[in-house]
Amino acid sequence: MNKTFAIFDMDGTLVDSMPWWQRIGVEFLAARSVTNPPAELLERIKPMTLLESSALFMREFRIPGSPEEIAAEINGLMAEHYRRDVTLKPGAAEFLRALNARGVRMCVASATVEPLVAACLGRLGVLDCFEFLISCADVGAGKDRPDVFLAAAERFGAAPKDVAVYEDAIFAAQTAVKAGFYTVGVYDATADAAWEQLKAITREHITDWNEAANEL
Repeated sequence: MNKTFAIFDMDGTLVDSMPWWQRIGVEFLAARSVTNPPAELLERIKPMTLLESSALFMREFRIPGSPEEIAAEINGLMAEHYRRDVTLKPGAAEFLRALNARGVRMCVASATVEPLVAACLGRLGVLDCFEFLISCADVGAGKDRPDVFLAAAERFGAAPKDVAVYEDAIFAAQTAVKAGFYTVGVYDATADAAWEQLKAITREHITDWNEAANEL
Protein backbone atom coordinates (compact mmCIF):
# COMPACT_ATOMS: atom_id res chain seq x y z
CA MET A 1 0.00 0.00 0.00
CA ASN A 2 1.60 3.25 -1.15
CA LYS A 3 -1.20 5.68 -0.39
CA THR A 4 -0.72 8.79 1.76
CA PHE A 5 -4.16 8.46 3.35
CA ALA A 6 -5.89 5.49 4.96
CA ILE A 7 -9.39 4.89 6.29
CA PHE A 8 -9.76 1.96 8.68
CA ASP A 9 -12.91 0.19 9.66
CA MET A 10 -12.75 -0.82 13.32
CA ASP A 11 -15.03 -3.79 14.04
CA GLY A 12 -13.71 -6.97 12.47
CA THR A 13 -10.81 -5.08 10.88
CA LEU A 14 -8.70 -3.69 13.73
CA VAL A 15 -10.49 -5.25 16.69
CA ASP A 16 -12.02 -8.65 17.29
CA SER A 17 -15.46 -7.31 18.17
CA MET A 18 -17.71 -8.93 15.60
CA PRO A 19 -18.62 -11.92 17.81
CA TRP A 20 -19.87 -9.39 20.38
CA TRP A 21 -21.82 -7.41 17.77
CA GLN A 22 -23.31 -10.59 16.36
CA ARG A 23 -24.72 -11.33 19.79
CA ILE A 24 -25.68 -7.81 20.87
CA GLY A 25 -29.01 -7.73 19.05
CA VAL A 26 -29.92 -11.08 20.53
CA GLU A 27 -28.72 -9.85 23.94
CA PHE A 28 -30.92 -6.75 23.67
CA LEU A 29 -33.96 -8.68 22.45
CA ALA A 30 -33.56 -11.29 25.18
CA ALA A 31 -33.71 -8.49 27.75
CA ARG A 32 -37.05 -7.56 26.15
CA SER A 33 -38.27 -11.20 26.36
CA VAL A 34 -37.79 -11.81 22.62
CA THR A 35 -36.09 -15.17 22.14
CA ASN A 36 -34.88 -16.86 18.97
CA PRO A 37 -35.21 -13.91 16.55
CA PRO A 38 -35.25 -15.02 12.90
CA ALA A 39 -31.82 -15.50 11.34
CA GLU A 40 -33.05 -13.60 8.28
CA LEU A 41 -33.72 -10.52 10.40
CA LEU A 42 -30.28 -10.69 12.02
CA GLU A 43 -28.76 -10.87 8.54
CA ARG A 44 -30.75 -7.82 7.40
CA ILE A 45 -29.37 -5.58 10.13
CA LYS A 46 -25.70 -6.16 9.23
CA PRO A 47 -25.35 -3.18 6.84
CA MET A 48 -27.65 -0.94 8.88
CA THR A 49 -26.76 1.86 11.23
CA LEU A 50 -27.72 1.28 14.85
CA LEU A 51 -30.67 3.66 14.49
CA GLU A 52 -31.90 1.76 11.44
CA SER A 53 -31.67 -1.61 13.17
CA SER A 54 -33.33 -0.16 16.29
CA ALA A 55 -36.25 1.05 14.17
CA LEU A 56 -36.50 -2.42 12.63
CA PHE A 57 -36.64 -4.02 16.08
CA MET A 58 -39.44 -1.61 17.00
CA ARG A 59 -41.47 -2.56 13.94
CA GLU A 60 -40.87 -6.29 14.04
CA PHE A 61 -41.29 -6.87 17.77
CA ARG A 62 -43.47 -3.90 18.78
CA ILE A 63 -40.91 -2.66 21.26
CA PRO A 64 -41.99 0.64 22.84
CA GLY A 65 -39.87 3.75 22.76
CA SER A 66 -38.01 5.53 19.99
CA PRO A 67 -35.18 4.29 17.76
CA GLU A 68 -32.89 6.69 19.60
CA GLU A 69 -33.81 5.19 22.97
CA ILE A 70 -33.34 1.64 21.72
CA ALA A 71 -30.01 2.53 20.09
CA ALA A 72 -28.86 4.10 23.35
CA GLU A 73 -29.74 0.92 25.24
CA ILE A 74 -27.89 -1.28 22.75
CA ASN A 75 -24.90 1.08 22.86
CA GLY A 76 -24.94 0.80 26.62
CA LEU A 77 -24.75 -2.98 26.43
CA MET A 78 -21.99 -2.89 23.82
CA ALA A 79 -20.09 -0.14 25.60
CA GLU A 80 -19.37 -2.51 28.44
CA HIS A 81 -17.90 -5.03 26.02
CA TYR A 82 -15.73 -2.33 24.41
CA ARG A 83 -14.53 -1.20 27.84
CA ARG A 84 -13.76 -4.69 29.13
CA ASP A 85 -13.76 -7.46 26.54
CA VAL A 86 -12.94 -6.46 22.97
CA THR A 87 -9.34 -7.09 21.96
CA LEU A 88 -7.09 -5.67 19.25
CA LYS A 89 -6.28 -8.10 16.46
CA PRO A 90 -2.69 -9.43 16.77
CA GLY A 91 -0.26 -7.25 14.85
CA ALA A 92 -2.74 -4.42 14.20
CA ALA A 93 -0.89 -2.00 16.50
CA GLU A 94 2.41 -2.78 14.80
CA PHE A 95 0.88 -2.18 11.38
CA LEU A 96 -0.59 1.16 12.43
CA ARG A 97 2.70 2.30 13.98
CA ALA A 98 4.54 1.32 10.81
CA LEU A 99 2.19 3.42 8.70
CA ASN A 100 2.59 6.31 11.15
CA ALA A 101 6.35 6.08 10.73
CA ARG A 102 5.90 6.37 6.97
CA GLY A 103 3.81 9.53 7.36
CA VAL A 104 0.49 7.99 6.33
CA ARG A 105 -2.45 10.06 7.60
CA MET A 106 -5.13 7.81 9.08
CA CYS A 107 -8.67 7.86 10.42
CA VAL A 108 -11.31 5.39 11.52
CA ALA A 109 -14.68 5.24 9.75
CA SER A 110 -17.01 2.93 11.63
CA ALA A 111 -20.63 1.94 11.93
CA THR A 112 -20.01 2.14 15.67
CA VAL A 113 -20.63 5.55 17.22
CA GLU A 114 -17.60 7.72 17.84
CA PRO A 115 -17.57 7.65 21.68
CA LEU A 116 -17.42 3.85 21.68
CA VAL A 117 -14.70 3.82 19.01
CA ALA A 118 -12.68 6.25 21.10
CA ALA A 119 -13.21 4.27 24.30
CA CYS A 120 -12.17 1.01 22.69
CA LEU A 121 -9.14 2.22 20.75
CA GLY A 122 -8.05 4.37 23.68
CA ARG A 123 -8.08 1.39 26.03
CA LEU A 124 -6.14 -0.64 23.45
CA GLY A 125 -3.48 2.06 23.06
CA VAL A 126 -3.85 2.95 19.37
CA LEU A 127 -6.20 5.95 19.40
CA ASP A 128 -3.28 8.33 18.90
CA CYS A 129 -2.57 6.76 15.49
CA PHE A 130 -5.61 8.48 13.98
CA GLU A 131 -6.24 12.10 13.04
CA PHE A 132 -9.98 11.75 13.55
CA LEU A 133 -12.85 9.32 14.00
CA ILE A 134 -16.05 9.37 11.98
CA SER A 135 -19.13 7.16 12.27
CA CYS A 136 -21.97 6.22 9.98
CA ALA A 137 -24.27 7.94 12.46
CA ASP A 138 -22.42 11.21 11.78
CA VAL A 139 -23.37 11.08 8.09
CA GLY A 140 -26.75 9.38 8.49
CA ALA A 141 -26.01 6.38 6.29
CA GLY A 142 -24.61 2.89 6.64
CA LYS A 143 -21.73 1.51 4.62
CA ASP A 144 -24.04 0.27 1.90
CA ARG A 145 -23.67 3.92 0.81
CA PRO A 146 -20.32 5.72 0.37
CA ASP A 147 -21.17 8.76 2.52
CA VAL A 148 -18.88 7.95 5.45
CA PHE A 149 -15.91 7.17 3.19
CA LEU A 150 -16.43 10.32 1.12
CA ALA A 151 -16.79 12.45 4.25
CA ALA A 152 -13.51 11.05 5.60
CA ALA A 153 -11.72 11.70 2.31
CA GLU A 154 -13.06 15.25 2.28
CA ARG A 155 -11.69 15.85 5.77
CA PHE A 156 -8.30 14.67 4.54
CA GLY A 157 -8.62 16.91 1.48
CA ALA A 158 -7.96 13.87 -0.69
CA ALA A 159 -9.55 12.24 -3.72
CA PRO A 160 -10.87 8.67 -3.24
CA LYS A 161 -8.23 7.24 -5.59
CA ASP A 162 -5.53 8.49 -3.21
CA VAL A 163 -7.07 6.89 -0.11
CA ALA A 164 -6.77 3.28 1.02
CA VAL A 165 -9.83 1.82 2.74
CA TYR A 166 -9.34 -1.21 5.00
CA GLU A 167 -12.49 -3.29 5.39
CA ASP A 168 -13.49 -6.79 6.47
CA ALA A 169 -17.15 -6.64 5.37
CA ILE A 170 -17.89 -7.48 1.75
CA PHE A 171 -20.77 -5.01 1.41
CA ALA A 172 -18.63 -2.15 2.80
CA ALA A 173 -15.70 -3.07 0.58
CA GLN A 174 -17.99 -3.15 -2.45
CA THR A 175 -19.21 0.34 -1.57
CA ALA A 176 -15.65 1.67 -1.25
CA VAL A 177 -14.59 0.07 -4.53
CA LYS A 178 -17.55 1.56 -6.40
CA ALA A 179 -16.76 4.99 -4.93
CA GLY A 180 -13.22 4.82 -6.36
CA PHE A 181 -11.18 4.07 -3.24
CA TYR A 182 -8.09 1.84 -3.19
CA THR A 183 -9.65 -0.92 -1.12
CA VAL A 184 -7.85 -3.49 1.03
CA GLY A 185 -9.68 -6.59 2.25
CA VAL A 186 -9.00 -7.72 5.82
CA TYR A 187 -9.79 -11.25 6.94
CA ASP A 188 -12.17 -11.80 9.84
CA ALA A 189 -13.29 -15.25 10.94
CA THR A 190 -16.91 -14.16 11.28
CA ALA A 191 -16.95 -13.32 7.55
CA ASP A 192 -15.05 -16.39 6.38
CA ALA A 193 -17.73 -17.39 3.88
CA ALA A 194 -17.21 -14.16 1.94
CA TRP A 195 -13.40 -14.10 2.09
CA GLU A 196 -12.76 -15.31 -1.46
CA GLN A 197 -15.25 -12.79 -2.79
CA LEU A 198 -13.62 -10.04 -0.73
CA LYS A 199 -10.19 -10.93 -2.10
CA ALA A 200 -11.55 -10.88 -5.63
CA ILE A 201 -12.81 -7.29 -5.48
CA THR A 202 -10.01 -5.65 -3.44
CA ARG A 203 -6.60 -4.45 -4.58
CA GLU A 204 -4.78 -6.07 -1.66
CA HIS A 205 -5.81 -8.43 1.12
CA ILE A 206 -4.54 -9.04 4.63
CA THR A 207 -4.95 -12.25 6.58
CA ASP A 208 -2.43 -11.43 9.31
CA TRP A 209 -1.54 -7.94 10.54
CA ASN A 210 1.91 -9.05 11.75
CA GLU A 211 2.81 -10.31 8.28
CA ALA A 212 1.42 -7.15 6.71
CA ALA A 213 3.50 -4.97 9.06
CA ASN A 214 6.65 -6.91 8.19
CA GLU A 215 6.00 -6.38 4.49
CA LEU A 216 5.75 -2.58 4.74
